[in-house]
Amino acid sequence: QVQLAESGGGLVQAGGSLRLSCAASGRTIRSYAVGWFRQALGKEREFVAALSWSGGRTYYADSVKGRFTISRDNAKNTVYLQMNRLKPEDTAVYYCAADPSWAGGLGDEYDYWGQGTQVTVSS
Repeated sequence: QVQLAESGGGLVQAGGSLRLSCAASGRTIRSYAVGWFRQALGKEREFVAALSWSGGRTYYADSVKGRFTISRDNAKNTVYLQMNRLKPEDTAVYYCAADPSWAGGLGDEYDYWGQGTQVTVSS
């Protein structure tokens, strides 16, 4: 089993930056694809970014492309989401997810999920 724990959320002004972390435990996710998703209050969950196990393949939602960067440190069993030039519409609970296979933006394909971390961007 894989347990995922997000951290790094908080309150930031528009234009600012945050880096979210997702620490895995239980087993290594070195060979797992990983993704970030978010859910704003009253809205459906949406895809943010995905990264292959090797780090050689990335996929971003159009809404975050050029502002967010997904990365991983396999030695630390941790995945990151660097978020720059944040906008109020980025306000949401952010979740990390992992799967042994490439799942891209298909949330239902991910086997493992964290509990989420709140990101609030003030205008």
